[in-house]
Amino acid sequence: MLVRQERIDGDGRTGVSLAELIALRARLGKAAPARVESRAARAGQQSSRLYGRGMDYAESRAYQPGDDVRRLDWRLTARSGRLHTKLFQEEREAQLLVLVDTHPCMRFGTRVRFKSVQAARAAALAAWYALRAGERIGAMAFGAQRQLLRPQAGPRGALAVCGALAEWDAAAPDAVAVEPLSEALARADHLARGASRVLLISDGQSCDAEARRRLLGLRRHARLGVLVVADALELAPPPPGRYALEHAGQRREVALYGDRQRESFRQALGAGQQRLADLAQGLGLRWRRLDTAADPLDDVLALLDARGLR
Repeated sequence: MLVRQERIDGDGRTGVSLAELIALRARLGKAAPARVESRAARAGQQSSRLYGRGMDYAESRAYQPGDDVRRLDWRLTARSGRLHTKLFQEEREAQLLVLVDTHPCMRFGTRVRFKSVQAARAAALAAWYALRAGERIGAMAFGAQRQLLRPQAGPRGALAVCGALAEWDAAAPDAVAVEPLSEALARADHLARGASRVLLISDGQSCDAEARRRLLGLRRHARLGVLVVADALELAPPPPGRYALEHAGQRREVALYGDRQRESFRQALGAGQQRLADLAQGLGLRWRRLDTAADPLDDVLALLDARGLR
């Protein structure tokens, strides 16, 4: 995938830097990739829980009407005197699908970088990690951008994800674009049926009541992890003072001095991330909260561990 770096390469603070996303590959140099559960010799293959006409023998069971007679276990049949059928585990290529929130509210930050930039950095690290694990990597944008990058293997796949992240961020923001999380998850549901892992990266502002059912549906098809991106003002009350805020081209000044006033401000600003965090925890999903000033590497590694996503 070719991208014009001079057009879409941001400063890494308020805009995504393509150069930084590509350079993040070096951060994975010493990280051991997650063990892909596979008996296949080829990288990127893993055994599904389904029994089908695959290559790996799983077990034998008593013959049932409709079983393929070509799969009869003649040795066990001879020993037991009853017909038995061989069952095989179907092999599928391992895939990681990253769902990236591109709502206008992600373009906000008071410490180091915007939430949108932090989300892109985490997604890029996930892509490079998938490369090391031998997985195909795909990405889906929801919110202001509603685009899909179908899974690809190897360095080409990881580079394509980095390029798409930069392009989505550089696109002109639509201040009124709203896509409920449940609708985004519904779009992703079909794609997730071919994925072994799904990583959702969002600030939770679009989280709605129906998202709970959709997350449960995704969990049936793939190991699911949630990375909640939050700004410092969404996590702790700000110090007393006057604060300049800009929204939709309008600049306002907010006076925050009293303890109750500052806490109410924090709760209102951080309602989305708290809602998504509570939902993920309530469903028993593996999740992490990532603030805009932190290094996302440890959180990404924790969520993509083969034993972590479930």
